[in-house]
Amino acid sequence: MKLVQTPLKWLETHAAVPAYGGWVLMGLTFCFWLAATNTMAGWLYVLSGLGVALLLVSAIMPTQMLKGLELWRLPLSPVYVGDLLFVEIHVRNRTDQAKGLLVAQDRVPQALGERAEVVIEAIAPHQESAPQSSYLWQYSLTPERRGLYQWQTITLRSGAPLGLFWSRRIQKVPAQVLVYPRVLPLARCPLLEEIGPSAQQLFQQVPLSRPGSEGSTRSLRPYRTGDPMRMVHWRSSARFNALRVRELEVMGGGYTFIIALDTQGNWHPDAFEQAVMAAASLVNYATQRQQAPQLWTPQKRLVQGTQQILEVLAQIEPQPTDGEHALNQAAIWLTTH
Repeated sequence: MKLVQTPLKWLETHAAVPAYGGWVLMGLTFCFWLAATNTMAGWLYVLSGLGVALLLVSAIMPTQMLKGLELWRLPLSPVYVGDLLFVEIHVRNRTDQAKGLLVAQDRVPQALGERAEVVIEAIAPHQESAPQSSYLWQYSLTPERRGLYQWQTITLRSGAPLGLFWSRRIQKVPAQVLVYPRVLPLARCPLLEEIGPSAQQLFQQVPLSRPGSEGSTRSLRPYRTGDPMRMVHWRSSARFNALRVRELEVMGGGYTFIIALDTQGNWHPDAFEQAVMAAASLVNYATQRQQAPQLWTPQKRLVQGTQQILEVLAQIEPQPTDGEHALNQAAIWLTTH
């Protein structure tokens, strides 16, 4: 079966292949031509000629529709597990003829959701007076698992004008997004609330940047219930068609401590994900309390800075073998032992 499909797929990406209706029309046209040669009836020659002309038009038009199209996407901002990931793709027509009846497919990784698809009815031709005329494709995904996701291609298909033949072109439009682990909104954490100046042997006071209600913009995130409307970034909200809230950064003092995630040992996958989620939640809670957490892992050693820690937690994986721990400082340990 693969030997039959491979040439058809190659033909579809380089020219066009007939759909079911195209095969039927080719069969009818051939039958009309055979009948015409046997009976010498002129009307049968006319029908066979019309069938050939219709097949030629249907085979040439899809390839013409896919020529001169340029695609690019805006960079993707990191998101947390369970938050909406907004994707924005532009399809520009670089020719002086209108394009339409297109199907675009973005081959996102399976862990991010189903393959995104949109039907483009029409794209205006390129004109000097309106050089930015293009089709804007926006859709959203809901990541269910942390990680660094990359995908490369967008597929354009066309069956214009009658759907008798289909042509497909694959364009390389790289995309990369970092999905942070889920962060639990902790109301209290006695383990961290007891940390103070008296624990000088474990913790030291350091200047710390933290989110606040005034200061420079730190990042943008999706709107959550209870966020003040004055923190909404309206320009980004209009672009993504969803409310985006500014997180501001101010400087304060806090106490630094170490969260150690022991990735070695025989971790169960679900248990390891819970450990990563616990580490991310502790980091987020400590940052809100003006404490400066650090993360220690056997691979990265000590990492500081909330964003850097989240990037490590988004990509970290357990190690199957045990080894000696190189951390000789007091820390909050998350381990399988």
